[in-house]
Amino acid sequence: MIRYTRDMRGHGPTPPDPMWPGGAKLAVQIVVNYEEGGENNILHGDAASEAFLSEIVGASAWPGQRHWNMESIYEYGARAGFWRLHRLLKDLPVTVYGVATALARSPEQVHAMQEADWEIASHGLKWIEYKDFSPEDERAHMDEAIRLHTEVTGTRPRGWYTGRCSENTVRLAAEEGGFAYVADSYADDLPYWLRFGDRDQLIVPYTLDCNDMRFATPQGFNSGDQFETYLRDTFDALYAEGVAGHPKMMSIGLHCRLAGRPGRVMALKRFLDYAHSKPDVWFARRIDIAEHWTATHPPKPFERPSEMSKLDFVEAYGGVFEHSPWIAERAYDLELGPAHDCAAGVHNALARIFRTATAEERLEVLDAHPDLAGKLAQAKRLTAESTAEQAGAGLNALTDTERETFSKLNEEYTTKHGFPFIIAVRDNTKNSITEAFYRRIKNDSATEFDEACRQVERIAYLRLKDILP
Repeated sequence: MIRYTRDMRGHGPTPPDPMWPGGAKLAVQIVVNYEEGGENNILHGDAASEAFLSEIVGASAWPGQRHWNMESIYEYGARAGFWRLHRLLKDLPVTVYGVATALARSPEQVHAMQEADWEIASHGLKWIEYKDFSPEDERAHMDEAIRLHTEVTGTRPRGWYTGRCSENTVRLAAEEGGFAYVADSYADDLPYWLRFGDRDQLIVPYTLDCNDMRFATPQGFNSGDQFETYLRDTFDALYAEGVAGHPKMMSIGLHCRLAGRPGRVMALKRFLDYAHSKPDVWFARRIDIAEHWTATHPPKPFERPSEMSKLDFVEAYGGVFEHSPWIAERAYDLELGPAHDCAAGVHNALARIFRTATAEERLEVLDAHPDLAGKLAQAKRLTAESTAEQAGAGLNALTDTERETFSKLNEEYTTKHGFPFIIAVRDNTKNSITEAFYRRIKNDSATEFDEACRQVERIAYLRLKDILP
């Protein structure tokens, strides 16, 4: 059994309506990252200086040394940049991603955050890279971050975002059990649920594109106008989707030492003025979005095909291709994952097996299908699926003349082609089926074999749509 754990499907082609408060067409969520005083620094017990997200192009870590220029850039974020952003945003709902050690070194800023009723979520213990941490050491840092955050702010954090995370971060945060949401994901425009053991963890995705960090990255923003234009374009695209009936969430990521610079903050102000000029926009803290989503779209566990035992998988899907459970048996051994936990996903897996089977095996599948309105139907010996499908097209209520016509067509078709006439009756009416009978009976057998196989796949897909999302 091969299983692929990444979820390439997400909400699928029709995302859920978030039903934002007041019928909002778009939820706008602003994050202020507070990292100053929590970055790599030998004063903090780290091996080297910081090298990430600053004005210094091509910065590198200095092992065993303090980097005065880097330190002063971070200090600008705390001393000047934070207050500039605070003056602009203090009347808006904002979420702070607060590094616990940075918060502990900035009591006035924490007081200002709380006076503004900003949510202070946890941004980890230190603003460092966690990719090489063992799960045990990362868990210890997470526990200490929660403890220190609670001590400094008076309440434990309800949101978590590491940022420079490891492959274990989201699982560890979910297992900790106290977070209303985790934001270490960039995978969607809406919240979604992930299951870890017996816990469903809400993920409220963040952003790296609508993020001022691109002022400090190659091919990023080099002027405030570029930042403003990008934010407006993102807002316009998502707002239009909301007007069309598919509301989304827009995250905006800010850093005190980056967007807090005077040459950039005006771009943010102009964008906010633009966003406020539009009706039906919900500015919210991340915790507000998490609580709304949890109440409106709670997790709905279902038996996922990719997580079934082989016995259960074959039991559930072995009859999708008429009387051919071997297709499900082989499909189970493919590389299945969350993307297959839907009708299209299971159908793709089953169809791959059918398409690569031998001609003899596929012929057996065709032969397993009953004649339309034939003797098995009259004797009520069809499968439940076939019975319902034929009844849906009115084939269970034929006149004597119609029944005689179908009988003759079935016999003529089978004699010529060597397998029964197959059509997805749920796509058709009694009249269109009759017309297809007359038309297809004239084809050569190779053409009809290919067409019959396509119809078999279509029948299977329609059956799976009755079973799965």
